[in-house]
Amino acid sequence: MTPQTIFYILIAIIIVKFLFDTFINALNAKHFNDPIPQELEGVYNEEEYVKSQNYKKTNYQFSVLTSSFSIIMTVLFFALDGFAYVDTIAKSYTNNNILITLIFFGIILFASDLLNTPFSYYKTFVIEEKFGFNKTTKKLFFIDKIKGWGMLAIIGGGILALISWFYQLTTSNFWLYAWALVTVFSVFMNMFYSKLIVPLFNKQTLLEDGELKTAIENFAKKIGFKLDNIYVIDGSKRSTKANAYFSGFGSQKRITLYDTLINDLETDEIVAVLAHEVGHYKKKHILYNLSLSVLITGLTLYILSIFIGNELLSKALGVATPSFHIGLIAFGILYSPISEITSLFMNALSRKFEYQADDYAKNNFAAKPLITSLKKLSKNSLSNLTPSPLYVKIHYSHPTLLQRVLNLKK
Repeated sequence: MTPQTIFYILIAIIIVKFLFDTFINALNAKHFNDPIPQELEGVYNEEEYVKSQNYKKTNYQFSVLTSSFSIIMTVLFFALDGFAYVDTIAKSYTNNNILITLIFFGIILFASDLLNTPFSYYKTFVIEEKFGFNKTTKKLFFIDKIKGWGMLAIIGGGILALISWFYQLTTSNFWLYAWALVTVFSVFMNMFYSKLIVPLFNKQTLLEDGELKTAIENFAKKIGFKLDNIYVIDGSKRSTKANAYFSGFGSQKRITLYDTLINDLETDEIVAVLAHEVGHYKKKHILYNLSLSVLITGLTLYILSIFIGNELLSKALGVATPSFHIGLIAFGILYSPISEITSLFMNALSRKFEYQADDYAKNNFAAKPLITSLKKLSKNSLSNLTPSPLYVKIHYSHPTLLQRVLNLKK
């Protein structure tokens, strides 16, 4: 196989993925005007339903624009030997392979983010603003952007530098050290993400004494679940959309409620949502997801170790001398079909876990307040109540609202 053949394979993978995603999104868009299922009647009134349809159509049209721009820029970058050009720039600054890798990815990621910033800005300040979701100020938007760059440079750059160093030291066995590093990092982030990362972007406060805290404590006592760390996050500073999540395990476990969730729901509905989150913990979903993620990462890194030094991969991208960073780019594209398959599996498993968490909330608290909370949250976020079944299988990590309501009514 020649480098040119591999080049065409890489381009083909990128284009086929774009065409497939375009088809799936178009198929989903055909369901935007489907009648609302009887079980979900009342979620929207007529005016709200029209608004939700407009929101879905606007986002779909915008996604067509952004994805088309992305594929055009990507193919042009490949055709014009963009990777070889960036590789030359990186090597002009240093002879250190680790620094070359960092500069190479730094240039590509920073340039890519700059190109996407106008689209992100439009999405936030035009589309989300138009439909009443955006609460972000322009100042906060750019502060978040700078903080994101800083985190990517420090955390992402640090991990990439270590993995590159492992490769320089051990070549074929670097994947074992990289796997250990990623595993430790994943466990650490699961334990301390809410303590270390979230405060950089949001303010978290312990839930104040009152009716809600008393109701939560009564529920926790009923199920014998020690729950001291209940936090409220100021999600309303960026959006009106609501959320809640469980993080950590052991002494570091905590439940975080968005202030928008507290504003949108009644006390029993919030407790029902919390019961769902506790269900994830009780069913050990966090540990299962973490374990599977670690196993998939190990498999990916092992396959990477086989291909990373392949001279053909580097030449396919216009670089004569094999290098870690060029091999990583080529491998990432070649591996993407496998990544799509593992993503399908993980989404299917995630949907199963959501059913189990719903069942836990139903059996240990009540189904009705969870159903009403899900309907309110869907309404307030203008969710799609009639998605394409195929789109759900490919992209949804949660069952649809209809599927969850039917399951809770069993």
